[in-house]
Amino acid sequence: MAGAAIFDVDGTLTDTNHLHVVAWWEAFRQAGHTVPMPDIHRAIGLGSGDLIERLLGADRDPDQDSAISSAHKVLYGTYFDRLPAFQGAGDLLRALAGRGWRVVLATSASGGELTALRRAVDADEAIDDTASSDDVDEGKPAPEPVRLALELAGVGAGQGVFVGDTVWDMQAADRAGVRAVALLSGGIPRADLEAAGADVVFRDTADLLARLDESPFASLPG
Repeated sequence: MAGAAIFDVDGTLTDTNHLHVVAWWEAFRQAGHTVPMPDIHRAIGLGSGDLIERLLGADRDPDQDSAISSAHKVLYGTYFDRLPAFQGAGDLLRALAGRGWRVVLATSASGGELTALRRAVDADEAIDDTASSDDVDEGKPAPEPVRLALELAGVGAGQGVFVGDTVWDMQAADRAGVRAVALLSGGIPRADLEAAGADVVFRDTADLLARLDESPFASLPG
C-alpha cells in the first residue's frame, strides 16, 4: 500500500522563514506596530489571521488585519524570483516518490506564492497534490491540512508521515494521528519540536535524505 509523504514548505523545503519574518516585521511597522522579530519567527507557520492575532492580541483593531496581511504579501512577493530551496529538497521528494510514496504538500501558501515555492523546489514531477490554505477552513496547528493531504493521497492516518519545521506542524500532525518528522532548518529548537509531538528530528532535508532508512520513510506502511 502506498503511503502519504506530507510536507510543509516554508522552512522545511525552502529557506524562507526569515524572509517571512522580515516581511511581517515591515508590514507591522507600516501599520504602526513594533513587533520583535523573535516573536514573529515563533509565529511563522500560522495562517495570516492567526499570526496577526497571536502577535497583536485579541484586543487589537481587527480593521487593520487585512491591510497588514496584504502588506506582507506584497513585501514577500518581492522575493518570488529568487526563493531558495534547501539543499536536497527536490532530491528528497523524488527519492520518496521513487520508493512509492505519494508526495503531498500541506502549506499555508497559495496562489503566486505557492507557484514560486514549487518553482524553487523544482520537483513537480514528484508532487502528487497540494493542500493549500485555500482548501481548508482552519490552518495548522488544526489538523485539517494534514487530513486533507491524507484524503488527497487516498490513505488513512496510519499510512501518513508529515515533515515540518514548526511546533504548529508537529501539533497538526499529532492531532491528525500521523507520524511527525521535524527538521531544524526553520530555526525552532529541537526541544520545542519534540514537546509539540515530533517523533524524530533531523537537521534539514539533506540530512533526512541521507538517513531515509533511519526514518519513518524506511519502508512503506501496509
